[in-house]
Order: sequence, then C-alpha cells, then structure tokens
Amino acid sequence: MKNRILSNPNATAEAKRLYAYLCDMHGKKLIAGQQECPTPERVEEEMDYIFKVTGKLPAIRGLDYIHDDFEGVNKRAIDWWNRGGIVTICWHWGIPPVGVGYPSSQETIDVEEALTEGTELYEGMLRQMDAVAEALKELQAKKIPVLWRPLHEFDGAWFWWGKQGPGCFIRLWKLMYDRFTNYHGLNNLIWVLSYSWQLHDNWYPGDEFYDIIGTDIYEVGEHQASYDKLASWSGTQIPIAYSECGPMPDPDKLVEQQINWAWFMTWHTIYVKEHNAPEYLNKIYHHEHVLTLEQMPKWNE
Repeated sequence: MKNRILSNPNATAEAKRLYAYLCDMHGKKLIAGQQECPTPERVEEEMDYIFKVTGKLPAIRGLDYIHDDFEGVNKRAIDWWNRGGIVTICWHWGIPPVGVGYPSSQETIDVEEALTEGTELYEGMLRQMDAVAEALKELQAKKIPVLWRPLHEFDGAWFWWGKQGPGCFIRLWKLMYDRFTNYHGLNNLIWVLSYSWQLHDNWYPGDEFYDIIGTDIYEVGEHQASYDKLASWSGTQIPIAYSECGPMPDPDKLVEQQINWAWFMTWHTIYVKEHNAPEYLNKIYHHEHVLTLEQMPKWNE
C-alpha cells in the first residue's frame, strides 16, 4: 500500500499541498472536473455552459497538449490556477517522430524500436517529450502543480503507446517518468495513471512511478467494481479518480454505496451537454458531497 506522499521526493511545496488536499478529501468529497474542448475558438464552451445551467464551475479543468498549442494551454492553465482551480493535463500524443493530433495518436509505430536508444525513432520520441517538458517547466516556474495524465487508456491498446502490449507500455511510462522527473527536474507534477474502462491486468508500472490511479468510463453508473479493482492494485491510501466520463456519477449513490471516487472529469462537447440533463447537472453541482471551484482552498495564501 502506498503512503500519502508523492512519488517524487523533490516535489514542489505546491504539489505537496495539492496532493495532501486530494488525499484528505478522498473518501469525504467528490471533486467536480470538466475537460475543455481543445478547438481554439471553443475552449470556454463547456465552462460557459456549466455556469449558465448551474451558476457554478468545476474545480478541476482538464486540458490537452493534443495540438502542440503549448502557449494556449498554458495560458488557460495559469488563469485557472489563479482563479483557485486545479489543473490537469493529458496529451493525445501523435506518433513519433513528428505526429500531432488525435488521428495520429491512434496510428501505429514500432514501440520496441522507439524504446531502443540510438534509433532515429527513439531520438524523435525524446524530442517530442522534451517539447512537452519545456511547456510544463513554464507552469513549474509559475508555481503551478499539474495533475499530469499521460499515456491514458493505455490498456485499451487503441493509442500507439498501448498497441504493443504491457511490457512496452511500462518501459515507456518509466522512461517518461525518469526523463521528466530526473532529467528535466519537473517537480510540479502529480502523476495520474489512467486506465481504460477495460482495466486489464499486467499493465501496472509499480507504486514508485505514479501518485494517483484512475479509469476512463463512459457508461452510466457509479462503477463500484472498477473502483474496487483499482484499489486492489494501489491500495486505498491514494486518490482513485474517475478520470474521464460521459454521464456523471450520482453523488447520492456514491455516498450510499461508499464508492470514494476522488473526482470525476466529464469529457467535452456532447458529453457534458447531451449525456447529462440540465436538471441532473444542477443536482450534481449543488450537491453537498461535490466540491466546485468556489469551494477550493486559497492555494496561494
């Protein structure tokens, strides 16, 4: 069972404070999260809609380095943190050496070759990693901790990083963890290990390489079996996240059944608008078990 400390012993004070808060809330409250649409002209669409319907905003804003728009994503991350929110970033990583965007992330490369030092594919992969690391350094310089959720849904094997099985994935995860943490000195990251809803065995990289475990599920329900399976791998001393969803989980049922998701992260566009009726959205954002932006601590005080 993991202790309630970050995997990186050099973690920043801000990352430690955020992680301690997430651990303290785990089992007590459910933190509301919302992924933004990554299309530049639509990035506020989800937040505007939620506020219009509920008069509230999610505590966690989900962002994505999907289009290599590091400047735009970081600008919104900085703004959200300054408003008192929590930032999580994923990366639909286009195939090395130069791929960008969602379709590219679903293409296929020889991951074994990409993990072999000295190959052109390996060097190209490192260049992509390093570009993202430089973007994350900007947030570190602003003293912003990030719930960093790379290589998500790896066990589903529809993205290139999962297509050659658990062995290659685990090596890739550890390579990124080492390069970001030890080579680049990124100490503001809280590493989120985010499975698909399938939750296949044998994809676990080890306790020392992540801080939060989660799963992406798009079916209606509270998903106790999924929660229990994640807890069997990580223990219950760390936050367990409902890291992507369409329909939001019902907080009444979560409390009744004692299913302790740390947060939910509704996906963008149709998922928040069409998979959750306005009345249901209002119920969740005004529920006593759910934490929204207005209820976050004063991080900078």
